[in-house]
Amino acid sequence: MFNLTFMIYLSAINLISGIIFAIDKRAAIHGRRRIPERTMHLLEMMGGVFANWILMYVLHHKNRKFSYYAVTYILLIAWTALLILIYNPRILQFPD
Repeated sequence: MFNLTFMIYLSAINLISGIIFAIDKRAAIHGRRRIPERTMHLLEMMGGVFANWILMYVLHHKNRKFSYYAVTYILLIAWTALLILIYNPRILQFPD
């Protein structure tokens, strides 16, 4: 049950995060008020980092701003490590 609930959560937060990221890209193109990077990083921290990471390169948005993508890559590595530990807990066991 945990796995299904967790995967639904990750899917939902990535969808929300991706929509917010795309809205910010559109606002940047049209010179409108932008979504704070803090908000986008918060969504990434909550698990939406996968969508934002892909959209950085698909939409060509925030992929040249080091201060943004450095945080995104750190969160991507952290979330990837967390998922590996959740779905393969034996990785932490030492051989006998």
